Amino acid sequence: MASAQIQKYRLESQIDSLAKVEQIIEELKELHRIPEDIYGNILVTITEAVNNAIRHGNKLDPNKVVDFSFESTEKEFTFKIQDRGTGFDPDSIPDPTLPENIDKPDGRGIFIMKNLSDEVKFEDEGRRVEIIFNR
Repeated sequence: MASAQIQKYRLESQIDSLAKVEQIIEELKELHRIPEDIYGNILVTITEAVNNAIRHGNKLDPNKVVDFSFESTEKEFTFKIQDRGTGFDPDSIPDPTLPENIDKPDGRGIFIMKNLSDEVKFEDEGRRVEIIFNR
């Protein structure tokens, strides 16, 4: 069995970093032969996770960074995004599909992430998210 390959990146807490994320995912697609049928879901999900880390976690603080890693195994692609914020309780985010929450902006990003990936795990009091896509 081939060993896992891990790539690590450090991103600045600015919206311009989202373009860099798109470029990284495009490079990973080529390098690790990410199938076209999950590439779009990966792009949307990881961009959303990094956006959350920059905006909500680090609050656009230029002195804080977002760590971003990618691991490829025979079975799955794993992304980890870590911010330097105060954390949050992922279970406290309202379900955006409930009628009483339809007009609220909170929770949509996490909902999208959970629905486009195979698994989402929040760790370190919500400062780190691990997102898994099966091959």
